[in-house]
Amino acid sequence: MKLLVSACLLGCRCRYDGAAKPHPAMEALAERHTLVPVCPEQLGGLSTPRPPAERQGDRVVTERGADVTEQYCRGAEEAARLCTLLGCQAAVLKERSPSCGKGQVYDGTFSRTLTDGNGVTADLLAEMGIPVYGESQVEELLK
Repeated sequence: MKLLVSACLLGCRCRYDGAAKPHPAMEALAERHTLVPVCPEQLGGLSTPRPPAERQGDRVVTERGADVTEQYCRGAEEAARLCTLLGCQAAVLKERSPSCGKGQVYDGTFSRTLTDGNGVTADLLAEMGIPVYGESQVEELLK
């Protein structure tokens, strides 16, 4: 199966802080599935590194108060376009991210408080009927 995967989980240094978050199960996942790396935030035109951002309702704002919703929406649309074009059947995305988060994201107060919800890209892919998994659910895809 083809899987759209957050590039940071594959070791790409594309996170807001210029770091990666490689996941130890990605190598095993790549042995069983075709992985398509994507960073919606970069696809939306944001630089790396970039100021931290969190969802505040339908908006995404940086810690300094800049509204980056347009870039997050553009990145989500481009990720969805790649998902469709390349025939990805599911996505494995970075949890808690304002773009990729699945199930929980930071609450917009920049206090490291989690709240129920998804990132912009996770929401769009789910609306399209694409199953979205967080990195803590990778084992399900390895069964």
